[in-house]
Amino acid sequence: MKTFTRSWVSSSLPKKQHKYVAKAPLHIRHKMMSAHLSKDLRVKHKKRSFPVRKGDKVKIMIGKYRGVIGDIERVDTRNYKVYVKGAELKKKEGTPPVAYPIHPSKLQIITLNTDDKKRIKALERK
Repeated sequence: MKTFTRSWVSSSLPKKQHKYVAKAPLHIRHKMMSAHLSKDLRVKHKKRSFPVRKGDKVKIMIGKYRGVIGDIERVDTRNYKVYVKGAELKKKEGTPPVAYPIHPSKLQIITLNTDDKKRIKALERK
C-alpha cells in the first residue's frame, strides 16, 4: 500500500483528490481543517481563513445548527470534524445530549484563541 506523497500538488480527478485527503498525515490534516474568518478578523489579520483550534468562538454557517454561536470543544483531525458547544443532539430517552460533528468548512471563526505564542506568530506570517 502506497503512503502519502506531496507530489500530487493538484489534480482535477476526484479519485486523486480523495486519496490525498484520506492518506494525509495529521500535521497536514491540521492545515486542511481551516475555517473562514469573520470580516473583522479578516481585515485585522489580512487572512481569509485559519486552522481551527479548541477554544475558538465560531458561528455555524451551514446545516442543521445554522446560526449557533459557541466555543469549539474538540477537534478531530482523523475524521475532519469539529465539535461545537451548543450544537448537540438531544435524545428522546432523556439521556444526556451528544455532541454533533461538523466539518470546519461550514464554520466561521468569530474570535481566535490566542493563548499560544506560536499561533500568534502564525497569524502575523504572510
